[in-house]
Amino acid sequence: MASGNRTSSIEHGSQIHPSSGDNGGGASGTDGFSLSSENQEIEEMRRRLRQMEEQEMLPAATAAEFHEDPAAEATAFDKSEVDARSIYVGNVDYTCLPEEVQQHFEDCGTVNRVTILTDNFGHPKGYAYVEFLEVEAVQNALLLNDTELHERRLKVQNASFK
Repeated sequence: MASGNRTSSIEHGSQIHPSSGDNGGGASGTDGFSLSSENQEIEEMRRRLRQMEEQEMLPAATAAEFHEDPAAEATAFDKSEVDARSIYVGNVDYTCLPEEVQQHFEDCGTVNRVTILTDNFGHPKGYAYVEFLEVEAVQNALLLNDTELHERRLKVQNASFK
């Protein structure tokens, strides 16, 4: 490096400056930096590094500890809101299609979605979830407990209880 004043950016405009009165000629034996100011700068950098590490770790720990993760809160809220508008339907025939389940419950209210759960091979498990647009439709759907679809008695419950 050429002799003269050197300045290196560290963080947010903080800089290391050569010691006063020295132009990098090596009078103090540390390339223009006094030993005490160099140690002070190193300690300052270590302090800032610890501070940055704490700031990076603290928000994650705080969110996990106090459940303040906005995405998790929104997801939990959405899930509970969807559960309030949904029903569990058990004893669904394995050949039953989602459209048939929808037709069975369409008089209760507007059906938003029908999900027939399947195993890893794509075979139906024998139960479904029906999501309505209105919360009031759930009460109407619960009245269809023990009704038949494909000659099987359906078990209808609130989705949040299953």
